[in-house]
Amino acid sequence: MLIISVVVAATACSSNSATPTGSNPPTPKPAESSSSTSTTLAATSTTLAPIEVTFAFTGDTLIHSPLWATAATNGEATDRPYDFRPMFADVRGPISGADYAICHLETLFAPPGVKLGTMPKYQVPTEVADALADAGYDRCSTASNHTMDGGVASIDHTVAALEAVGISQAGMARTPAEIEPTVVEIKGLRFAHLSYTIHFNGMSLPAEEPWRSARVDIDRILEDAATARRLGARIVIVSMHWGNEGSSRPNPDQKEWSARLAESGLVDIVVGSHPHVLQPIEKIGNMWVLNSLGNFISAMPTGDKWPASTQDGAIVLVTVVENSSQGFDITKPVVLPTWVDRDAGYVVRDAKAWMATHPDDERVAESLERSLAVLGDYVVAP
Repeated sequence: MLIISVVVAATACSSNSATPTGSNPPTPKPAESSSSTSTTLAATSTTLAPIEVTFAFTGDTLIHSPLWATAATNGEATDRPYDFRPMFADVRGPISGADYAICHLETLFAPPGVKLGTMPKYQVPTEVADALADAGYDRCSTASNHTMDGGVASIDHTVAALEAVGISQAGMARTPAEIEPTVVEIKGLRFAHLSYTIHFNGMSLPAEEPWRSARVDIDRILEDAATARRLGARIVIVSMHWGNEGSSRPNPDQKEWSARLAESGLVDIVVGSHPHVLQPIEKIGNMWVLNSLGNFISAMPTGDKWPASTQDGAIVLVTVVENSSQGFDITKPVVLPTWVDRDAGYVVRDAKAWMATHPDDERVAESLERSLAVLGDYVVAP
């Protein structure tokens, strides 16, 4: 649920500027005052509750043609060209119940007059934005290997469509300023969210507009994170579109990049996408790494190429709590396994909740078994 107090636009900063070295920069010491003033303040001040903010993260929103065909059928009952909202209805509670929810939008929206398309170049219905907003998302990461599928026209249209329904994004830009770090304040916590991808499926960013998206470059990421810190971010979240497709284990690049980000002390949470299956959660130093949250919603054809686990995903809840020393602690992530119920119209199920009411459903039982094997230490108890 969006409860934003302030959004601060960033401007480009030199990488030679001094940067913070820890994830929780010290709070400036207040000026000393006389004892009489201090006594008055002590007598009249009210103790404020610590800041506590819960984030929700999900994996790939990957819209294939069977999904938009189903959304067209849904729309016949609601007088909409496409209605994806029923697909998210079962998981709206935990997503909208978080203070701030971030999705990963893998597939961009087709501008007016452009034909819809799926692999290898996606152009999907704009109505997906309505469903994301209805589910309770506040922001999406958008840097992916499909960012350039529809060129800059699709980037412009997608960012505008998300903006129109109240969803911000990181990873694409309509202007050079839009790719720069920004800081958001919610419930007293100032944070930044950044987004990067390993490649664009062989395509390149326009030579005259290289700012249109952001590729994984650890030096650049660290510079952006340092900029966010200078702008006042107390927490920095980085979405990384990385890893090997179909692999349930982080690859060497993921390991190396995570180590460098953790060592910097500038990044607090890394959220991974692209493998299309779940990967383990790790804590490296003080930084949490959600290596891959799998597919949140998709219609990937399972079989020889893609495992059944491409229909498994996770809603991961992470809570940031202010501690007594004016810093912030990040609690152990909580995982709600999800599963795409194709037979019901590609509905994303809260797997444990569905299993509780449908104990004989072998499909969700198998999904839960797969998810628990990867993320069992973080799955909430019944």
